[in-house]
Amino acid sequence: MRYRDRQGNEYKVTTNQDRFLNDAYDSYLGRSVLEIASLPVFSKVSRKVLNSRLSSGFIENFAEKNGIDMFDYEDKQYSSFNEFFTRRIKPGRRHFEPDEHKLVSPSDGKVSAYEITPSNTFVIKDSVYNVDSLLRDKKLAQKYAGGYALIIRLSVDDYHRYIYPLSGIKSHDRNIKGFLNTVNPVANRHVEVYKENSRTYCMLRTEFFGDVIQMEVGALMVGKISNHHPWGNHRVRQGEEKGMFEFGGSTIVVLLEKGAAIVDEDLLINTREGAETKVRQGEQLAKSVK
Repeated sequence: MRYRDRQGNEYKVTTNQDRFLNDAYDSYLGRSVLEIASLPVFSKVSRKVLNSRLSSGFIENFAEKNGIDMFDYEDKQYSSFNEFFTRRIKPGRRHFEPDEHKLVSPSDGKVSAYEITPSNTFVIKDSVYNVDSLLRDKKLAQKYAGGYALIIRLSVDDYHRYIYPLSGIKSHDRNIKGFLNTVNPVANRHVEVYKENSRTYCMLRTEFFGDVIQMEVGALMVGKISNHHPWGNHRVRQGEEKGMFEFGGSTIVVLLEKGAAIVDEDLLINTREGAETKVRQGEQLAKSVK
């Protein structure tokens, strides 16, 4: 998988998760096992195991194999693997200066940026997706025609708590059930990932970016998306924690209206050239046109 940093340096990083999924999706047996693993009942059982005290024995080896720098995170004894996975970062390790004219990344991750075409489709790693099917709301999807879709893919080594990228009034959360499939790009050779995954989204009514959609997408073995403010008509501030993912790779989607934002050029160029852009929570992704 190709990644670039914000300075334009290109590199290839393969996590244990990447290697496992690559091998699994390239074999019939592997795909069959992953199909079973994507069932909600499997996710529920996995969550129960990962919330148990027994699972704490996996933590040290997992952190070492996935290159997780524990210096960034709070010092504590974790009672379960999921408590470790949803760990909080130390104050200042993802610091940014609030600026309502800048849309910041809600999470760590690898970003792809797409213009939403007049036909309301955009491409994610060789698969074409319709905003209507993503949102399951044709009228709402039309609102974002000609705008931008920002896809932030988290892998297991990323910080799995996420924030609001802007201040504003949020709507109630809308939950869409689905099979929990992996969001790793290798899966797109075999399934249209976003049409299968469970997801939750809300709209943020902002001062300088118009109405912004923020969506959290569940993934393989992620049985729960935990958002702190599921209700509507709630004022939030930029940088405030919105929620967290439990174990697994996950994705956040941000939809921007046409003419509301100028997406950072490096994100668009890298995406066109087939590379994701590695970002940290709080980094600028776009600026307002106002």
